[in-house]
Amino acid sequence: MNMMNKYVDLEKVVEESGLASTMKSGSLAVLATPQLAAWMEETACACIGQANDLTVEPEEQEAMTSVGTKLNLDHLKASPLGATIKVRATLTKVDGRKMEFWCEAWQGNDLIGQASHTRVMVDAAKFVNKTYGFKQ
Repeated sequence: MNMMNKYVDLEKVVEESGLASTMKSGSLAVLATPQLAAWMEETACACIGQANDLTVEPEEQEAMTSVGTKLNLDHLKASPLGATIKVRATLTKVDGRKMEFWCEAWQGNDLIGQASHTRVMVDAAKFVNKTYGFKQ
């Protein structure tokens, strides 16, 4: 089954914890760019959960997780507290364990953000052990 152009939509609401003024990424009470980035990554992860044709052996799948390696985000328009944001991540390319996504965020009919995003499938235990310097 070809999963190219497979997409997932998530709906999010701008809460106080995701404001630029709260996250210290600015002084205004508007959607923070780091919160938008996190929503795009979350949506891409949800898309991976539905993409069952990745080149990972079935016996490896339970031990695998994905890590984000690149996010090139354009935050195009401010969104206020309480705004409903629709985020879409579309899987555009799979190359072995590497996946590329195109993400968009909409407030109503207005495009408020877009990004290219890359994730890589890794063995979770090996990744954490290497990160914290433990021997495998």
